[in-house]
Amino acid sequence: MTFLDRFLRDWRIKVIKPYVRPNDKILDIGCFDDSMFLKLSNKPIGKSLGIDPLLEETIHGENYELVPGKFSNDLPKGITFNCITMLAVLEHIPKEEQLKLNDEFYKYLEAKGRVIITVPSPFVDRILWVLSKLRLIDGMSLEEHYGFEAKDTPSLFHSKQFRLIKHKTFQLGLNNLFVFEKKD
Repeated sequence: MTFLDRFLRDWRIKVIKPYVRPNDKILDIGCFDDSMFLKLSNKPIGKSLGIDPLLEETIHGENYELVPGKFSNDLPKGITFNCITMLAVLEHIPKEEQLKLNDEFYKYLEAKGRVIITVPSPFVDRILWVLSKLRLIDGMSLEEHYGFEAKDTPSLFHSKQFRLIKHKTFQLGLNNLFVFEKKD
Protein backbone atom coordinates (compact mmCIF):
# COMPACT_ATOMS: atom_id res chain seq x y z
CA MET A 1 0.00 0.00 0.00
CA THR A 2 1.46 3.37 -1.00
CA PHE A 3 1.37 6.63 0.91
CA LEU A 4 -1.45 7.87 -1.35
CA ASP A 5 -3.48 4.68 -0.78
CA ARG A 6 -3.15 5.14 2.99
CA PHE A 7 -3.97 8.86 2.77
CA LEU A 8 -7.20 8.21 0.83
CA ARG A 9 -8.17 5.32 3.15
CA ASP A 10 -7.58 7.45 6.25
CA TRP A 11 -9.66 10.27 4.75
CA ARG A 12 -12.58 7.85 4.25
CA ILE A 13 -12.27 6.66 7.84
CA LYS A 14 -12.22 10.25 9.13
CA VAL A 15 -15.42 11.02 7.18
CA ILE A 16 -17.34 8.04 8.58
CA LYS A 17 -16.10 8.37 12.17
CA PRO A 18 -18.80 10.85 13.35
CA TYR A 19 -21.53 8.39 12.27
CA VAL A 20 -20.19 5.49 14.33
CA ARG A 21 -21.88 5.75 17.71
CA PRO A 22 -20.22 4.95 21.04
CA ASN A 23 -20.41 1.25 21.89
CA ASP A 24 -21.48 0.22 18.39
CA LYS A 25 -20.71 -3.38 17.46
CA ILE A 26 -19.33 -2.93 13.95
CA LEU A 27 -19.16 -5.24 10.97
CA ASP A 28 -16.58 -3.87 8.52
CA ILE A 29 -17.09 -5.49 5.13
CA GLY A 30 -13.97 -5.46 2.98
CA CYS A 31 -11.80 -4.39 5.90
CA PHE A 32 -8.47 -5.39 4.23
CA ASP A 33 -6.72 -4.73 7.56
CA ASP A 34 -7.45 -3.29 11.00
CA SER A 35 -6.87 0.38 10.07
CA MET A 36 -10.46 1.45 10.68
CA PHE A 37 -10.61 -0.18 14.10
CA LEU A 38 -7.27 1.36 15.07
CA LYS A 39 -8.46 4.80 13.93
CA LEU A 40 -11.63 4.34 16.02
CA SER A 41 -9.65 3.31 19.11
CA ASN A 42 -10.35 6.61 20.90
CA LYS A 43 -14.10 5.94 20.54
CA PRO A 44 -15.51 3.09 22.65
CA ILE A 45 -16.86 0.38 20.37
CA GLY A 46 -18.36 -2.99 21.17
CA LYS A 47 -16.98 -6.35 20.08
CA SER A 48 -16.60 -5.92 16.33
CA LEU A 49 -15.75 -7.96 13.26
CA GLY A 50 -14.04 -7.28 9.95
CA ILE A 51 -14.35 -9.61 6.97
CA ASP A 52 -12.34 -9.60 3.75
CA PRO A 53 -11.68 -12.24 1.09
CA LEU A 54 -8.08 -11.00 0.75
CA LEU A 55 -7.19 -11.78 4.37
CA GLU A 56 -5.05 -14.87 4.68
CA GLU A 57 -5.58 -15.50 8.38
CA THR A 58 -7.68 -14.39 11.33
CA ILE A 59 -6.38 -11.34 13.18
CA HIS A 60 -7.34 -10.66 16.79
CA GLY A 61 -7.45 -7.11 18.16
CA GLU A 62 -8.44 -5.75 21.54
CA ASN A 63 -12.15 -5.50 20.75
CA TYR A 64 -12.32 -6.79 17.18
CA GLU A 65 -11.51 -9.77 15.05
CA LEU A 66 -10.72 -9.81 11.32
CA VAL A 67 -11.62 -12.97 9.44
CA PRO A 68 -10.97 -14.16 5.91
CA GLY A 69 -14.16 -14.60 3.96
CA LYS A 70 -16.96 -13.08 2.03
CA PHE A 71 -20.03 -11.26 3.35
CA SER A 72 -22.46 -12.86 4.19
CA ASN A 73 -21.47 -16.42 3.30
CA ASP A 74 -18.70 -16.66 5.88
CA LEU A 75 -20.28 -14.85 8.84
CA PRO A 76 -21.30 -16.77 11.93
CA LYS A 77 -25.05 -17.29 12.12
CA GLY A 78 -27.06 -15.45 14.76
CA ILE A 79 -24.60 -12.58 15.19
CA THR A 80 -25.88 -8.99 14.93
CA PHE A 81 -24.34 -5.53 14.81
CA ASN A 82 -25.27 -1.90 15.45
CA CYS A 83 -23.22 -0.69 12.49
CA ILE A 84 -22.11 -2.10 9.14
CA THR A 85 -19.38 -0.27 7.25
CA MET A 86 -18.31 -0.66 3.62
CA LEU A 87 -15.57 1.78 2.68
CA ALA A 88 -14.78 1.80 -1.04
CA VAL A 89 -16.27 -1.70 -1.41
CA LEU A 90 -19.70 -1.36 -3.07
CA GLU A 91 -18.21 -0.63 -6.51
CA HIS A 92 -16.39 -4.01 -6.33
CA ILE A 93 -19.60 -6.00 -5.87
CA PRO A 94 -21.39 -7.29 -8.99
CA LYS A 95 -24.89 -5.89 -9.56
CA GLU A 96 -26.70 -9.17 -8.84
CA GLU A 97 -24.98 -9.38 -5.42
CA GLN A 98 -25.68 -5.70 -4.69
CA LEU A 99 -29.39 -6.41 -5.02
CA LYS A 100 -29.15 -8.87 -2.09
CA LEU A 101 -27.48 -6.39 0.28
CA ASN A 102 -30.70 -4.84 1.62
CA ASP A 103 -31.99 -8.15 2.99
CA GLU A 104 -28.56 -9.21 4.29
CA PHE A 105 -27.96 -5.89 6.05
CA TYR A 106 -31.45 -5.99 7.55
CA LYS A 107 -30.81 -9.50 8.89
CA TYR A 108 -27.47 -8.59 10.54
CA LEU A 109 -28.44 -5.19 11.95
CA GLU A 110 -30.08 -4.55 15.29
CA ALA A 111 -32.91 -2.00 15.60
CA LYS A 112 -31.79 1.51 14.60
CA GLY A 113 -28.56 0.00 13.27
CA ARG A 114 -26.63 1.94 10.66
CA VAL A 115 -25.08 1.10 7.32
CA ILE A 116 -22.22 3.47 6.49
CA ILE A 117 -20.96 3.34 2.92
CA THR A 118 -18.40 5.30 0.93
CA VAL A 119 -18.50 4.94 -2.83
CA PRO A 120 -16.51 6.87 -5.43
CA SER A 121 -17.92 8.31 -8.62
CA PRO A 122 -17.17 6.22 -11.74
CA PHE A 123 -14.84 8.99 -12.95
CA VAL A 124 -12.48 7.99 -10.15
CA ASP A 125 -11.73 4.76 -12.05
CA ARG A 126 -9.93 6.80 -14.73
CA ILE A 127 -7.96 8.71 -12.10
CA LEU A 128 -7.05 5.50 -10.28
CA TRP A 129 -5.94 3.86 -13.53
CA VAL A 130 -3.55 6.77 -14.23
CA LEU A 131 -2.27 6.83 -10.63
CA SER A 132 -1.75 3.07 -10.81
CA LYS A 133 0.25 3.34 -14.05
CA LEU A 134 2.38 6.03 -12.40
CA ARG A 135 2.78 3.66 -9.41
CA LEU A 136 1.42 6.28 -7.03
CA ILE A 137 -1.21 3.81 -5.79
CA ASP A 138 -1.40 0.04 -5.70
CA GLY A 139 -4.84 0.15 -7.32
CA MET A 140 -6.30 -2.62 -5.22
CA SER A 141 -8.70 -4.78 -7.25
CA LEU A 142 -9.38 -2.13 -9.91
CA GLU A 143 -10.38 -4.92 -12.29
CA GLU A 144 -13.42 -5.50 -10.04
CA HIS A 145 -14.89 -2.04 -10.55
CA TYR A 146 -18.20 -2.35 -12.35
CA GLY A 147 -18.85 1.31 -13.17
CA PHE A 148 -21.29 1.61 -10.28
CA GLU A 149 -22.97 5.01 -10.10
CA ALA A 150 -22.88 6.42 -6.57
CA LYS A 151 -26.27 8.06 -7.14
CA ASP A 152 -27.79 4.55 -7.40
CA THR A 153 -26.79 3.62 -3.85
CA PRO A 154 -30.12 4.62 -2.22
CA SER A 155 -32.03 2.42 -4.66
CA LEU A 156 -30.35 -0.64 -3.11
CA PHE A 157 -32.20 0.00 0.17
CA HIS A 158 -35.94 -0.56 0.57
CA SER A 159 -37.63 2.48 2.10
CA LYS A 160 -39.81 0.25 4.30
CA GLN A 161 -36.68 -1.12 6.01
CA PHE A 162 -34.09 1.67 5.82
CA ARG A 163 -34.02 5.43 5.73
CA LEU A 164 -31.22 7.56 4.34
CA ILE A 165 -30.03 9.87 7.12
CA LYS A 166 -26.98 11.37 5.41
CA HIS A 167 -25.52 11.76 1.94
CA LYS A 168 -22.60 14.03 1.19
CA THR A 169 -19.65 14.20 -1.14
CA PHE A 170 -16.02 14.55 -0.10
CA GLN A 171 -12.56 14.27 -1.66
CA LEU A 172 -13.32 17.16 -4.02
CA GLY A 173 -16.71 15.68 -4.86
CA LEU A 174 -15.18 12.44 -6.16
CA ASN A 175 -16.34 10.30 -3.24
CA ASN A 176 -19.70 9.86 -1.54
CA LEU A 177 -20.79 9.07 1.99
CA PHE A 178 -24.14 7.39 2.58
CA VAL A 179 -25.53 6.63 6.03
CA PHE A 180 -28.69 4.53 6.27
CA GLU A 181 -30.57 3.61 9.43
CA LYS A 182 -32.65 0.48 9.91
CA LYS A 183 -36.28 1.23 10.67
CA ASP A 184 -37.67 -0.61 13.71
